Amino acid sequence: MPVMPARESKTIAIQPEAASLAATPAKLARIRDELRDEYKQKHRAPWIIAYSGGKDSTLLLQLVFDMLLSLPPEERRRSVHVVGNDTLVESPLVVSHLRDSVVQIRRAAERLDLPLRAAITVPDIDQTFWVNVIGRGYPPPSRIFRWCTDRMKIQPTSGYILRRINERGKAILLIGARKSESTNRRRAMEKRYRKGKRLSKHPTHDKCMVFSPLADLDTDEVWTILLQTRPPWGGTHRKLITLYRNARGSGECPLVLSQDDAPSCGTTSPRFGCWTCTVVPKDRDLSEQSDDDFRMFEPLMDFRDWLLEIRDSPDCRMEPQLVGEDLAFPCDEGISGPFTLETRREIYDRLKAVQRETGMPLLSREDDDFIHIIWRDDAILHEIKSRRYLHA
Repeated sequence: MPVMPARESKTIAIQPEAASLAATPAKLARIRDELRDEYKQKHRAPWIIAYSGGKDSTLLLQLVFDMLLSLPPEERRRSVHVVGNDTLVESPLVVSHLRDSVVQIRRAAERLDLPLRAAITVPDIDQTFWVNVIGRGYPPPSRIFRWCTDRMKIQPTSGYILRRINERGKAILLIGARKSESTNRRRAMEKRYRKGKRLSKHPTHDKCMVFSPLADLDTDEVWTILLQTRPPWGGTHRKLITLYRNARGSGECPLVLSQDDAPSCGTTSPRFGCWTCTVVPKDRDLSEQSDDDFRMFEPLMDFRDWLLEIRDSPDCRMEPQLVGEDLAFPCDEGISGPFTLETRREIYDRLKAVQRETGMPLLSREDDDFIHIIWRDDAILHEIKSRRYLHA
C-alpha cells in the first residue's frame, strides 16, 4: 500500500467576529422587508432561486422560505422555483449534500403547502464531460479552452430559466451574490444596481430580472445567521458546516448563469467544484478533505492528475482537421486536435478501473452507450476517408 503523503493540518474559522454580530440584525431586517415587498408586487413573474447548496444560496433560500411561511396562504400567489445544477462530475460530497437538501426542500414545501418547487439541472447526454472527453476527444478544460462551463452549467440552467419565462412571459432570478466576495464582484454589482434599483437586467435573458438580496452582507454575517438558525425545511446546517470545515477554506462553485460568471468557475480561489477540473493545477477540494475522505478520493485525484498530464501531450492528440475553412474541432492554444482514438480508449479503461476500485458511479450507462456510438461513427468516417485516399 502506498504511503499517504503528509498533509498540513488546517482549520477553517467560521465563528463570526463580534463586530459582525452587532450589524447583522439590522441588515437582516432590511433583507426580510425587501423580500416580502418584492414578492407582494402585483405582477406574477415567478421567482427562480439559484441554489448551489453553499452557504450564500442556502441563506438566501432560507430567508425566502421563512418569508413564504410568514404570509397568509392566500397571499402566496407567486410561484418560487429552486434550481441547482449537477454537472455529473461534481465533488461527491458536495453533490450528495445538494441532492439530499433538494429532497428535503421538496418534501417540506409540499407538507407546508408552499408554492415552491425544487429541481436539479444536468447537462444533455451529448454534452456531458465524459461524452466530450472520451467520446469526441475534447482535451480536459484549461484557462484558455474552458469548454465545460457553457455545456455543463450554463446551458442546462439557462434552459430551465427560459422554460419558466415562456410559461409566464418573464421571471425574476434571485442569486446569493455579495459585494464583499471580491473587488471585481463589488464593482460589477454596483454597476448593475445603479440609482438604488432593486432589480437589474439579466446579461443574456431580456425577459429576466436579477435580484441579489444578500448584496450587503459580509461572510461573517452569513455565518452568524446560519449558525443561529435551523433550515425551515428541516434538519440542521451541520452537514454544510462540516463541508466547509473539512475543505479548509473552500467555498462552493456558484451556479453559473452566463459567460459573465464563468471566471468564478475554476479560478485560483479555493472552491468546491468538479472533481475532474483541470483548469487549476491542484484540486483544493478533494485533496484538502479530512483524512478518511482523502483516502477515499485518492484514486479520483490520481486520475484527474493523469488527465492533466496527458492533456497537452502531442502524442495523445490528432492533427486539426478542416471542414471548409473552419476547424472541425474547437481550438485550444498550441495543440488543437482532439485526443486520438487510442488515448480515448485508454481514458475509458482507466476511468472504468477507478469506478471499480471506488464503487462510485463515475460513468453512467447512458454516457457509455453514447461514447460507443461516437466511436462507431468515427471509425466509419475514418474508413470512408481511407478509401477515398486509396482511390485518389
